[in-house]
Amino acid sequence: MNELGTVWVYLSASPLLGLTLTIGAYSCANAISARCGLSPLANPVAIAILLIGAVLALTNMSYARYFQGAQFVHFLLGPATVALAIPLARHLPRVRKALFPILCALLAGSTTAIVSAVLLVRAFGGSAALALSVGPKSATTPIAMAASQYLGGIPALTAALVISTGIVGAISARYLFDFLRIHSPEVRGFALGLASHGIGTAQAIQVNPSAAAFAVLGMGLNGVLTAVLAPYLVPVLLSL
Repeated sequence: MNELGTVWVYLSASPLLGLTLTIGAYSCANAISARCGLSPLANPVAIAILLIGAVLALTNMSYARYFQGAQFVHFLLGPATVALAIPLARHLPRVRKALFPILCALLAGSTTAIVSAVLLVRAFGGSAALALSVGPKSATTPIAMAASQYLGGIPALTAALVISTGIVGAISARYLFDFLRIHSPEVRGFALGLASHGIGTAQAIQVNPSAAAFAVLGMGLNGVLTAVLAPYLVPVLLSL
């Protein structure tokens, strides 16, 4: 216990605390997920968020202080995203053969994600700021935040909605696919990437190489299309 106390005192005065906490929380979350047989209900991202949130609350640590160390992991998001091109490149011939269905699914999925989110907010009496923030929530975080800021929404709220969308999608997708009797790994992967961006793509990578490739494709294409559609669709929906 004395050794642990010494380590904590050292880390608490260093930016390494946030980095150590992030890596430790995700390692624990992965171990829990493995013990649960990689069940979607034991999503590592959701578990890690809960663990980090609990530590911050118990130690009265501010998010700004935590992020001093966690920013090193944040920096790796760029290289990690670029690396996702590897499984896509390996399955490029299959992508080319399914190009027309992919484009149709992309247009339908991206439009539905934006329209349904905004209309649900308005139907339940949500504010215009909330509707502007929730519109791009199915795109990956950097694109969604930029689109939200352009629309006049709240980028921080959009980021939280993006993460929530990804976690819900990763948890529920397997059961929904099984219920609808959708067994194609390509279809499942593309839908996961389109609707649940990076977190859904991480789930697909654990399941099947083909699903991973199509999830990467869905995430990338939906990010681009959401950035194009959201600035036009959301104001029109708010004016109805």
